Amino acid sequence: MILVTKWFGVFLVDRDRIVKKVLFEKDPVAIAAKLAKVQRGELLPEEERLAVKRMKVAEPRMSSLGKPEFLDSSFIRAEDFGYSQQLRQKAMVELGKIRTREPLPADRFILQAVRGMDDLIETINLMSERLHEWYGLHFPELGDYARERRYAELISQNGLREEVLSVLDLQLESVGAELDEKDLTAIRSYAATLASLYEEKEALEEYIAGRMEETAPNISAVVGPSLGARLISLAGGLRRLASLPAGTIQLLGAEKAMFAHLRQGKKPPKHGIIFQHPTVHRAPYWQRGNVARVMGGKLAIAARVDHYGGEYIGDSLNDDIARRVEEIQSKYPDPPVEKKRRPQEGRRRGGKDRPRKMGKGRR
Repeated sequence: MILVTKWFGVFLVDRDRIVKKVLFEKDPVAIAAKLAKVQRGELLPEEERLAVKRMKVAEPRMSSLGKPEFLDSSFIRAEDFGYSQQLRQKAMVELGKIRTREPLPADRFILQAVRGMDDLIETINLMSERLHEWYGLHFPELGDYARERRYAELISQNGLREEVLSVLDLQLESVGAELDEKDLTAIRSYAATLASLYEEKEALEEYIAGRMEETAPNISAVVGPSLGARLISLAGGLRRLASLPAGTIQLLGAEKAMFAHLRQGKKPPKHGIIFQHPTVHRAPYWQRGNVARVMGGKLAIAARVDHYGGEYIGDSLNDDIARRVEEIQSKYPDPPVEKKRRPQEGRRRGGKDRPRKMGKGRR
């Protein structure tokens, strides 16, 4: 016998015959509440009530009650039990209301924050480039003494190069042109906007770091909160990241290189965004692929532990990574020797062309 759950009730079926059944109330709100539990992967009281020994179930969700097995349950029709399609439609509307009001997992907020960070960085880079060109007409040498947020703050707070030089305690002769008051006012306002974006970027980084420590402490311990958040964003969420194999995690962020390998026959990538981790990008080029493979494996473990609410094992994972990296360094201390290419066909080792064979009729 097989246990089947439909939108209007739970049925214990023997082949194409219904042995027992428990029908839901003909109330859209009550039906929606039960369907919401089903979508969350929970067992219904009706399912536990109909469970018998040595039975099978039609969904993996009920695997604790029996072995899952496919069943075509189309013969169980709602109309035969007095449930109309109008009732089903109302129940689906109520189900949508219930699911949209449920609290969202924390990784959804991390994903949006990382994408917001990317947009913010892109805006900052564009505005910073424009400010360097604009203020560079007046004081081009400032770029050698201040960068990023400091550069924007000096301009917004001081303005004229004489005042900036006084703050920096510098004495130099600039080749820039003089500015009118209206031009200086516009530049300072633009620089103040850019400085506020730098401040917002730092606040967003702190928010992401705090969220990662709460949601994915093991991933944060292995690769840091910033890089870990980007891995979650690339995967589409912590649940999705936890379901990926280690090799896929290793190559997250290298999709273009992988497609170039598959379509154009180029060399396959050895790593994706985890190249940003110091352990990977500081490794010699001939060891980098092995180190990235180790990182991918440990990240797969960390993601699964974080997703399923396991204990903190970040320190243990880092110790394993350090040990494996030492083994790789001792096993491959020197770069591989490149194989010599074979001489082209049709040429001798000395480089001279072989004489052509005369065809029939030639002398």
